[in-house]
Amino acid sequence: MKVAIMQPYIFPYIGYYQLVACADKFVIYDDVNYIKRGYINRNYILDHGKKRRFTIPVPGASIHKKISELKFSSDVEAQLKGIQHAYSKAPCYDDVFPIIKKVFEGRDRDISEVCCDGIKSVFDYLGVNVSMCSSSQIDYDRELCGSEKLMNICDSLGARDYVNSVGGEKLYDKHYFSSRGYNLSFLRTNDFGYSQAGVSCFISNLSMIDTLMRCSKDEVGEILHKYDLV
Repeated sequence: MKVAIMQPYIFPYIGYYQLVACADKFVIYDDVNYIKRGYINRNYILDHGKKRRFTIPVPGASIHKKISELKFSSDVEAQLKGIQHAYSKAPCYDDVFPIIKKVFEGRDRDISEVCCDGIKSVFDYLGVNVSMCSSSQIDYDRELCGSEKLMNICDSLGARDYVNSVGGEKLYDKHYFSSRGYNLSFLRTNDFGYSQAGVSCFISNLSMIDTLMRCSKDEVGEILHKYDLV
């Protein structure tokens, strides 16, 4: 079984969704400390040709608290209006905006629940089945650190194949994982593009919101497979 583990992000970039799709079990890593100024509660959209950040407030946010202990603010009106303003004329706006609105306004404000809903809702829209759980729900040794903790989570799920985003190449050693009996791979997103109104050159690494708004379901499905495991 192939496992991938990532902290919860709100409508992250396409590479995150590729990681979810390629794994047999995707683990939302929510029992680790919250990171301020990261992508847990923010990302970028394209607003009339300009890259613009949206942020959902997290009351009481602290690096001394676990992600699973924190909640998103329920005040998301400004964020939704910003997305409406940016994409109201996009080809798939009528289908996609209701999904985003439902996720942003979800009754359960736990960060991991909202982010998980955002991921699942996208795959439901695309008609793709994925399997997910939260690390806070798994019985593993939380006193371990780094690679040891990841391998222990894999053990608890009966997995020996672990996939990380390509940025993890600086953190995790494939040879070390192999010496412990695990196969470590890194997911590298291939180059892709699509029409973005108001720009002359494609702007990458935006929130999945941009991709969904501008591409058909089939086109998004094709992009989801544009990666290599290295």
